[in-house]
Amino acid sequence: MLPNFPFQRSTAKCTSYIHTANERRLGEVIGTNVAGKLHTGRSRNDQIATDMRMWLRDELDLIEEHLVDLLKVIAQRAKQDIDYIMPSYTHLQRAQPVRWSHWLLSYATAFQSDLERLRFTKKNINKLPLGSGAVAGNAFGIDRMQMAKELGFEGLIMNSMSAVGDRDFVVEVLQCASTIGSHLSRWSEDLIIYSTLEFSYIKLADAYTTGSSLMPQKKNSDSLELLRGKSGRIFGAMTGLMMSIKGIPSTYNKDLQESVQPMLDTVKTLKDGLQIAARLLATATIYPDKMRAALSPDMLATDLAEYLVRKGKLVLYIRSFITSLLLISAQVYHSVRRTTWRARWSHLPKMRIKGWTNSLSSSFKVLTRGLATTC
Repeated sequence: MLPNFPFQRSTAKCTSYIHTANERRLGEVIGTNVAGKLHTGRSRNDQIATDMRMWLRDELDLIEEHLVDLLKVIAQRAKQDIDYIMPSYTHLQRAQPVRWSHWLLSYATAFQSDLERLRFTKKNINKLPLGSGAVAGNAFGIDRMQMAKELGFEGLIMNSMSAVGDRDFVVEVLQCASTIGSHLSRWSEDLIIYSTLEFSYIKLADAYTTGSSLMPQKKNSDSLELLRGKSGRIFGAMTGLMMSIKGIPSTYNKDLQESVQPMLDTVKTLKDGLQIAARLLATATIYPDKMRAALSPDMLATDLAEYLVRKGKLVLYIRSFITSLLLISAQVYHSVRRTTWRARWSHLPKMRIKGWTNSLSSSFKVLTRGLATTC
């Protein structure tokens, strides 16, 4: 194993590339006759590609750990909060009653798919380009399989031109990160909505919120908003890199240097985001009473229709009747929920009551005709 030695400031100043600095400093420690052989059969082109793959391999291990931690927190909360019932939403309108755990696990399913893609991406990255030289390989009979084994790679990139000119592995990481970022963004958006006073299903811990500089009553979900916003940064990095490399000729070109900055930034952004998401959810407070209060009888329309189907009833004709009945019951429910039935009913406008009656009567006639036709 090579000794651990610090770089001298003078060495760093007169060296343009880290690989040359490595060789020069190694020569100062063990002698130039040996250190000079370090570059044998190698080029900056294949060395840089190797460095990037090794760095990404380690960083993807950390991202995988953070993603697994988030999945564990989701599973723990889903088990802990299994009895909480809330409205589900389609088109952001209340649809059917579901468990809060069902909503949590819907995102667990998405993150599980992300985890599988991440592991597949990591496997693709773990192939060694070293030994490809600048573009046409090397003439020294270097045992590349032995190098791959010592550096922890699972295979070789056999074509030297592809090895030095390929940044698809970076694009693949950014695409995988973009999908994770998209799911984090949608998850954050849901929680932002659920944490508003209009919903009040969830309350974030103070560590993940901020106040207003002017309005003392405000508690802003800044952490979720930043998670949502950072996803756009990840998308931009992916798109920018693809635009940079789409038109370059084969093998190595200096344009490929533009792959480093978006790679570094995206990895850091994603690692931070996953850790924040896990801690935010673990410390959040849920209000099941608020969730239950948002439920109403009309949300059981589908359940009632399916019950009648299972009983062998004629659903085509009873559907409009059931819908009208439930909508009317919901309107009455919302009209009287804040006071007593008798006091509120006496103040309902007669035209509204007449409209409900006419709607129900019309639907009942349709139902009667349908039954008479089919019986």
